[in-house]
Amino acid sequence: MQVVEIPPKPSPLIESIRAIGYSLSTALADLVDNCIVARAETIQILASQETPDLKIGILDDGIGMTEAELLEAMRLGSRSPLEERPESDLGRFGLGLKTASFSQCRVLTVVSRTNGATATARWNLDHIAESGKWQVQILDDTTSIPWMEHLGSSGTLVVWEQLGLGTDSQDSSRHVADFVRQLDEARSHLELVFHRFLSGEPGRRRVRIEMNNRPLEPFDPFNSRHPATIAGPEELIRVANEDVLVKAFTLPHHSRVTPAEWERYAGPEGYLRNQGFYVYRERRLIIHGTWFGLARQAELTKLARVRIDMPNSLDGAWKIDVKKASAQLPPPVRDRLRRIIEPLGAASKRVYRTRGRKLIEENRIPVWSRIQNKNQISYRINDEHPMVLNLLSRLPPEARGDLLRVIEVAGASLPMDALFADLGGDTASLVGAATSEQALRYAAVTTFAHLNKTVKSVEDVLTMMRVAEPFRSNWERTEQILSEDRNGK
Repeated sequence: MQVVEIPPKPSPLIESIRAIGYSLSTALADLVDNCIVARAETIQILASQETPDLKIGILDDGIGMTEAELLEAMRLGSRSPLEERPESDLGRFGLGLKTASFSQCRVLTVVSRTNGATATARWNLDHIAESGKWQVQILDDTTSIPWMEHLGSSGTLVVWEQLGLGTDSQDSSRHVADFVRQLDEARSHLELVFHRFLSGEPGRRRVRIEMNNRPLEPFDPFNSRHPATIAGPEELIRVANEDVLVKAFTLPHHSRVTPAEWERYAGPEGYLRNQGFYVYRERRLIIHGTWFGLARQAELTKLARVRIDMPNSLDGAWKIDVKKASAQLPPPVRDRLRRIIEPLGAASKRVYRTRGRKLIEENRIPVWSRIQNKNQISYRINDEHPMVLNLLSRLPPEARGDLLRVIEVAGASLPMDALFADLGGDTASLVGAATSEQALRYAAVTTFAHLNKTVKSVEDVLTMMRVAEPFRSNWERTEQILSEDRNGK
């Protein structure tokens, strides 16, 4: 049998690699992985917004590399994904530095310093295209390398020049604006992906990451320190003699957090899209906001999030991709998670349903009555509300039936489709209509007078009214109206 060697053509292969599908956010995350593996305590992301030469630097204070180690790191496929890796290793394919960098720039320069020795190497994609060879340039003069002066006694500086960043704008101001937007998105992405490194965990070192001298703030998607967050027990699943840890969380109802906190934990895509599994590989977030086809993303489960911790030794079983941005469930994990999410969904639904029942139970004078008949729920105007009874008592007999028929039609005409669509969006922004001064005064005086005939004490009447709308939302004004009425004003 004859064997023929057919080496890949450098330029076409690199141009194909550039199209793997990295965003600026995922590319930067890949380089931060390398910094963490190098035991960096501080990682700086530096961005120059001077047009037309936009550039980015990633600087760390880790252990650095010798020249031989640097040249090996610059090799495509420097390590096999089948190799056994230390627990702290966040890499897999030996491609991250190159594929992430090539996706964003045409000139990649790496300077590394260890034990007082400095090594420098550069991939220039235009030079590769011209030469047709895999030639790394070794630089003798480092003075022209951006941010070189910030490199300490040990550590590594990666510089991206001739950025593409997926924009075709010829307007320099719009080009910079798009660059800034992508940097802002990258900041949020890194705050989520590395939140466990940024915040630190028991027995684990904390890592500081800055973007243009501004520290990143960890974003815990489970809001795990909030007292209203419901955290389930940690469960263990064995896969190929390795442990996968699963812990479920139900986030607080919007009534238990501030509007700013509710908005922050919704994320750009909202609670509905961010529910589901959050898969971590050695504490680094890989994929989030998916049920892996085991459940639907539903309104009543939108507060449910499940943390899954897997070791890097299970990369093959989870089918982790080159960008470390997707994964697939191994069959043993899929079977177990299917049983876990059933009670989890019930817990998330309970946050809403329990609160709904509580309001109905506390509100003994509701304007709307909730009626459940088997599996069907309907709402109608409460024809025994004090205001309705007061009006009926003052109407002639022939008009009373007409009023009750108007009430019945109004209740049957609720716009259910519109309400369902609105509740499926941002529930915190769905509010009742404002109540005029005249309507509030009439409702307060009439309701108080009616209840005061049957309820033992004024305090009990006020307690009942305090939890009923429209008084609950306007309680300070309601108290003033009732005080004025009792004093004859």
